[in-house]
Amino acid sequence: MLSEEERREIDEEIQNMPNRKAACIEALKAVQRHRQWVSDEGIADIADYLEMSPDEVDSVATFYNLIFRKPVGEHIIRICDSVSCWVTGYRDILNTLQETLGISLGETTADGKFTLLPIQCLGTCDHAPALMIDEDLHRDLGPDRIGEILAKYK
Repeated sequence: MLSEEERREIDEEIQNMPNRKAACIEALKAVQRHRQWVSDEGIADIADYLEMSPDEVDSVATFYNLIFRKPVGEHIIRICDSVSCWVTGYRDILNTLQETLGISLGETTADGKFTLLPIQCLGTCDHAPALMIDEDLHRDLGPDRIGEILAKYK
């Protein structure tokens, strides 16, 4: 069942939409903000509230790569693997992250702190390589900066 806060946030979005179903993405984002990810139960809750089928909501959720359908860590690290980042040191940054965190792409650390995910573009090619942790963009990276950056999120 949606919490009162989730319903309030979704209702705010519905007011700006032509119909209830059009608020699906925003409803998914609201549930994820409160629960860290969107479970099957969350899909059913949204479907019921927006008068949609669970399959309709799930098809939206699985289309967008920023909606998480399985548990993720407290902090999401999105490492850019675009061409610009690739040629300016992506592999070194990725290797350092994997060694430091003890995980591979798509995995979450044992303590539940970090999930490491690839992203195709962060829109900062002139400052590649780059990564984003939660909503914080980190640019002009070198492997030597990874430890300092991660320490801010521990």
